[in-house]
Amino acid sequence: MTEQQKTDDLRYLIIGAGMSGMLAAIKLLEQGKRNLVIYEKADRIGGTWRENTYPGLTCDVPSHSYTYSFEPNPDWSEVMPSGAEIQSYFESVADKYDLRRWIQFNKEINHCKYIDGQWRIETKCGVKDNADIIIAASGVLHHPRYPDIDGMDKFEGALFHSARWDHSVPLDGARIAVIGTGSTGVQIVSALSTRASQLTHFQRTPQWIRPVQNRKFTEAEKTAFRSDPALLKRMQNDPDLEAGIEQFSAAITDPDSEAMKQIDQEVMQNLEQSIQDPVLREKLRPDYRPACKRLIYSPDFYEAVQRPNVDVVVEGVNRIEPKGIRTQDGQLHEFDVIVLATGFQADRFVRPMEIEGRGGVRLNDLWKEGPSAYMAISVPDMPNFFMLNGPNGPVGNFSLIEIAEHQWGYIEQLMALVEDGRCRALCASNESFKRFEAERVEAAKQTIFATGCSSWYLDGKGVPATWPWTRSRFKAEMKAPKFEAFELL
Repeated sequence: MTEQQKTDDLRYLIIGAGMSGMLAAIKLLEQGKRNLVIYEKADRIGGTWRENTYPGLTCDVPSHSYTYSFEPNPDWSEVMPSGAEIQSYFESVADKYDLRRWIQFNKEINHCKYIDGQWRIETKCGVKDNADIIIAASGVLHHPRYPDIDGMDKFEGALFHSARWDHSVPLDGARIAVIGTGSTGVQIVSALSTRASQLTHFQRTPQWIRPVQNRKFTEAEKTAFRSDPALLKRMQNDPDLEAGIEQFSAAITDPDSEAMKQIDQEVMQNLEQSIQDPVLREKLRPDYRPACKRLIYSPDFYEAVQRPNVDVVVEGVNRIEPKGIRTQDGQLHEFDVIVLATGFQADRFVRPMEIEGRGGVRLNDLWKEGPSAYMAISVPDMPNFFMLNGPNGPVGNFSLIEIAEHQWGYIEQLMALVEDGRCRALCASNESFKRFEAERVEAAKQTIFATGCSSWYLDGKGVPATWPWTRSRFKAEMKAPKFEAFELL
């Protein structure tokens, strides 16, 4: 049997049927690969957009940019699409490419071990499988972070995390508390401010808000998108939007740049001009640089918090009692519903899966100080284990679909070395990983994320864990892998 015949039988295993996992499957199928499987822990596709169904959920990336490059959608209803509409888009893509036939639903992998040149996996329900190549597309924001607040189990009303929304709970006319001030908290407050009899936003840290207009597309526009593929493609690659993304990318990598100063001015002006009450304005004024935390885009949050039935509380939460929330000043705020918009454990990535690589090396041990990967894709001693949207990749106000597509182009070139028989497996070498990580950390310390705020971008040492260079550099790196940085086995 020739080496080529052997590699024709390579088995590909994808972890996760969200945006990245679906992308990997589509690309493999396009190449004629049929020996593949997707293991999905839930009962349907969608990832983040399946998990999150809270009122007001929208994407902060324009709809036409938040699509696969090969699957434009002429029927988006508005510029900033709802979560339900995005989930529907992914469902339609799964239908078009017949992806469900390749997916094992309700099969959460809890162990992957590299033995004799293959990965052996086992799911929580006892299913065992082997794979030559693993694509870890498990996502970032899917493990809810619950706050450490005394008395949460004592509350007599409804209490739930925003990513576990209880749609059986009536909201109209209810007294609602929202704990958390990230994008999720902002969107929920905006959506429920016209429905609740009393809405209280418990704010630990105020956020800078960047204004955005979320207009609906007209039927005439959608008809034009359907009839003119070139127009639809231009919507996907809007030159004005591209210029804005490049400007933002330059700004966050250089806090003293003119681009960053423009963002500073824009968000400060938004606060000053939008909030009339000087007391409320100061409550909402952050004490850190704009974009140090992920910038929040909202067309109506400042309008929502000025409604008479909405209150912003900055006194810290002391505990939760049967009737409501008692703040540090001793006051009891009574509620019917408490929503925990407290985010996710963004440092989990493929965990809590146990991953054992070459020679019994455990990923948990490698990531003891925090998750990291060469080019956000490969980890030393983890042969043929590639991550999409893994640690240290570009996050923030970018389309993660675009990021994943660039990463897939990189991974394809790595897998080609195995598929062509030039090696049996490969992973980043320890030397190249350490050099890359040292450069990344030094660059990260110079970004806007390191200018003095607490955010989920920071690792345990307070260093930004994100891609610290420009979007242009990321695209260039993904286009041309440095094969000498990899150990061929």
